[in-house]
Amino acid sequence: MPLQLRSTVRKEGHLELSLAEVDMPEPGEDDVVIRVEASPINPSDLGLLFGMADMETATLSGAGSGAVLTASIQEAMMRQVAARIDQSLPAGNEGAGVVVSAGSSERAQSLMGKTVATLGGAMYAQYRMTRADQCLLLPDGTTAVEGASCFVNPLTVLGMVGTMRLEGHTGLAHTAAASNLGQMLVKLCVNEDVPLVNVVRKQEHVELFGGECVHALHRYILSAPWTITNRVVGVRIAH
Repeated sequence: MPLQLRSTVRKEGHLELSLAEVDMPEPGEDDVVIRVEASPINPSDLGLLFGMADMETATLSGAGSGAVLTASIQEAMMRQVAARIDQSLPAGNEGAGVVVSAGSSERAQSLMGKTVATLGGAMYAQYRMTRADQCLLLPDGTTAVEGASCFVNPLTVLGMVGTMRLEGHTGLAHTAAASNLGQMLVKLCVNEDVPLVNVVRKQEHVELFGGECVHALHRYILSAPWTITNRVVGVRIAH
């Protein structure tokens, strides 16, 4: 049976991460079943996965598909996860893979054998069923790994630039510039001539943005961890 990663907060005060056997989904008329080949871990995934647990206390028992990771949760933190106690919850906001089964509708059938990305949760699994209209067909030659982050970070980047404009700012400062999201933001700001201040922590992060990402309106500030660095760049900055 297919496996799916589950996160469970136990009333005894600990978190369990385990693999659960689930039924192979049977697609309806407008559904497709995706064999998941890649799924990123976004910060928004971590809260569900780890549920306020102290991961320094994590221990692993069992082996293979029967392995269980257990970590304690401080009593004061249990109140924040009370609503999910003893619920086995799937995780994974987005991902990509190959459509291996499809419903009878024309749209669903058109995706058979295609590599697609989707958003909808429960993506940390071997298979995921979703509606055909919730799939993004990836260009020929694009791998699942390359397309797995098609939603959360791209929409966040578009939202950052859109919010900047709505609030009357003319530039952005970003303190996680070397991240996957940060690299997407650099490319969008280059394309749209948006002034951008990138705060990075290592010289190699500055070099990461070489070549086509170098732009006259962009600046790179090398900052020690947890240090806020201010520079005047001649624009109203949204941060």
